Amino acid sequence: MYKLLIVEDDNDIAEAIRLKAAQWDMEGRTVRDFHRVTEEFSDFAPHIVLMDIGLPFFNGYHWCGEIRKISNVPIIFLSSASDNMNIVMAINMGADDFIAKPFDWDVLIAKLHSLLRRTYGYKPDTPALEYRGAKLSPERNCLEYNGESVDLTKNEYLILSCLMKNKGRTVSRETLMKALWRTEEFVDENALAVNVARLRKKLSSHGLSDLITTKFGEGYMIGDSEK
Repeated sequence: MYKLLIVEDDNDIAEAIRLKAAQWDMEGRTVRDFHRVTEEFSDFAPHIVLMDIGLPFFNGYHWCGEIRKISNVPIIFLSSASDNMNIVMAINMGADDFIAKPFDWDVLIAKLHSLLRRTYGYKPDTPALEYRGAKLSPERNCLEYNGESVDLTKNEYLILSCLMKNKGRTVSRETLMKALWRTEEFVDENALAVNVARLRKKLSSHGLSDLITTKFGEGYMIGDSEK
């Protein structure tokens, strides 16, 4: 189990991150004494660190520098101070990434997984995503149905993954666009509509024409609406 040290003085945020990490089999620990961040880091020996900038006594830049004296562990800054100057300063101090508050939980987990994967070869256990016999295969980046494989582009896979994770619930266009932004390609509503249309055409050719439902004015959905 990978260990995550959370250096965040907002107890509600810190605890929420710890609980979310636990859902992905990561052991999270929150710093309690902001005079002794380096000591708590050494005691816990985490695989990755989430670091706020605005902390009591010394800021996150200070503690990032102190940790860098003894470890190359991946560090992600997490802060509402997300202007370019703070992002550049964080990276210059040795951080590996920066997430602005308020943040999207899926983006946070994706960035944690990305750094763990690059650093340690981490491969999270991903729950099977399946609906009406159609099953997403993350290893092959395809959808398996009736013994056939439907090859998917990166964007098509992300759209289906997001919809299947929320079966029975409408997923807003904004949520889907955020998921696609992870590919570092700007996606607006028109581009999203084009991606969904292409995906539907591909699914239809394999007997899955009604898999994705449009909820006009809201977004898209897979499955029957929850009551």
